[in-house]
Amino acid sequence: MDVLIADDSEFMRSLLREILEEEYNIVGEAENGVEAIELYQEHSPDLVMMDIVMPIRDGIEATDEITDSDPSAKVIMCTSVGQEQKMKSAIQAGAEGYITKPFQKPSVLDEIENVVGG
Repeated sequence: MDVLIADDSEFMRSLLREILEEEYNIVGEAENGVEAIELYQEHSPDLVMMDIVMPIRDGIEATDEITDSDPSAKVIMCTSVGQEQKMKSAIQAGAEGYITKPFQKPSVLDEIENVVGG
């Protein structure tokens, strides 16, 4: 399964990459919402791990654009504690799940399982 990681933090991207690379194929890493949209269009990944707070375009705007162009897109939002209000917007934009930082490998893999169904 192909996964795109979008997070403006190099640390968070590498953390997610470590959690996912054993089981999934990482097709790209974006530092902002604009890159995330471009990489999505280029690679059509099965799943996007999308940070909510990013420069240029945030994760909610990027998710909205991705799910508009591809209604079957699967997006899991990566959120910090205290971003519940933004999470609601993300789900309205088409996100199907979310994980909370700091990431724990079991919860990340469980959420992917929930959203993608294996």
